[in-house]
Amino acid sequence: MQTHMNGFGDDPLFVTSTDGRIASIYSNSVWKGNEKVLEELRKEDPDAADGIEFMANHYGADAKIDPQGRVMLPTDLRRGLALENQEVRLLCSYGVIQVYSNAEYEARVRQHNQGLVTSLKTAKLKGFK
Repeated sequence: MQTHMNGFGDDPLFVTSTDGRIASIYSNSVWKGNEKVLEELRKEDPDAADGIEFMANHYGADAKIDPQGRVMLPTDLRRGLALENQEVRLLCSYGVIQVYSNAEYEARVRQHNQGLVTSLKTAKLKGFK
């Protein structure tokens, strides 16, 4: 995980949730790319763009990595996603660190286990080993 945090360098961070279930830690440069995507989405589906932007702004705040490599999540985000005073799970993908409560993480494990056999068959046909 520290490797992913180091990849952010000195770029300020934007911490938020766009779905009200999972917190996400973005470098500002990655979040700026998301803002461009939302601008394009607004042309096709303004309601979807507005909803995502509203939730991102509702929970969002700028953040920094402290000297010990930690990122402080905003109080409203921690409370809204039931992340306070409990262990969390972190997953990294596509330049974003996602922060899951244990309950949300376990729900995702159950959800993905249901279709995993079919998904693996499809992936193996594409060359997945």
